[in-house]
Amino acid sequence: MTHPLAVKTVDAVADLLADPATTPLGSEAPSSYRQHLAYGPTGIALLHIERAAAGAGSWQRAHDWLAAATQQPFTSGPDSHPFYGAPALAHALACAAEHLPGAYQRARETLDQQMSADVLRRLTAAHRRIDAGRLPELAEFDTIRGLAGYGAYFLGHDPTGTDVRAILDYCVRLTEPITHEGEVLPGWWTQTGPSGRPDNRFPGGHANSGMAHGVGGVIALLALATRRGITVGGHREALITILAWLDRWQAETGLGLSWPYWVTRDELRTGRLAPSAPRRPSWCYGTVGIARARQLAALALGNADRQVEAETALVAALTDSAQLKATTDNGLCHGFAGLAHVAARTADDAQPSTAEQLRAAILPLLNTVCPPGTVPEDVTSAVIQDEEAGPGFLNGAAGMALALLAPATTTPPASAWDTCLLIA
Repeated sequence: MTHPLAVKTVDAVADLLADPATTPLGSEAPSSYRQHLAYGPTGIALLHIERAAAGAGSWQRAHDWLAAATQQPFTSGPDSHPFYGAPALAHALACAAEHLPGAYQRARETLDQQMSADVLRRLTAAHRRIDAGRLPELAEFDTIRGLAGYGAYFLGHDPTGTDVRAILDYCVRLTEPITHEGEVLPGWWTQTGPSGRPDNRFPGGHANSGMAHGVGGVIALLALATRRGITVGGHREALITILAWLDRWQAETGLGLSWPYWVTRDELRTGRLAPSAPRRPSWCYGTVGIARARQLAALALGNADRQVEAETALVAALTDSAQLKATTDNGLCHGFAGLAHVAARTADDAQPSTAEQLRAAILPLLNTVCPPGTVPEDVTSAVIQDEEAGPGFLNGAAGMALALLAPATTTPPASAWDTCLLIA
């Protein structure tokens, strides 16, 4: 069953973001935004690519946004990462090229070579760090800035290449425990706070669980690779190690399981999570993203019980008023549209009983983003004019529209736009 108002809202977003010359993040965007998938033209291009691939929009709009993005060179090497610079542009071009054979081919080949060189540099440094027994930084391995994000790109667009297997080998090593200052820690423990910088609120560092900046992205990458038939030595054991860690720190909400954003050094030492108010169950952090990652891991391992457990946890998060109350925006990363999209992706792979529950939970989410009786252009304008949202991909209107499409039309995405989130 489609949601006509949500579909009209997507159309309204696409129309308002039709021309880079009349959008703040078009040809005159600041360099830092111009190159960023989260905020810049490449993220907006993904919306037009998806609509064109689905037969609902113009390829010319997608090309215009890509052209606006590439009026100046893109950063590559150490100053780039999966959501910034050459890798961000590569993802958008690859999504378009799936449907336009030969298009952007030369540019993609150049970008892929640059990215492969960066992956080799990052992997060399990471293995040297592991050999020395030092703790990692979040940006070494996470989805937004690190090797899990590079793995997402190469798994989606060059799955038989050497980069994928090399990154998977690294992910396996990342799950090996490290002894630091006399304590045995998981291999993804960092000495910083969740921002990646030293933080007095996190003495002794933390273990990050999230899909954006934590081990959630790593387990999702390992699981997605397994489902494509791509594995390396220790692959299955690495999946089980991360699942066991998440098992250790899961909590019962009364409706289902939930998982913390992170585990601190004090919590590790006491063996108990500190009390906290319900947190928003978003893609980037919390139960929604982790539940999808755990479902993918269960599917990879052929564990039906774990699969249902993950799917039930997601249903609980999407129907728990206390958790939903902590969700305050409509965006992709941590808003209601993002919740609907992850639910739709999870339902596509779910057991029949939980799939039905997940699809039932989507309608209220769509109604929250697009309340009955509202005007789509008003919903769209409010997001674009919001200084904290804007027109971009991760928090803004373009990402909201992309996230609405699959649940609103009950059809999977036509392009690979959401592979950068490691949920598909």
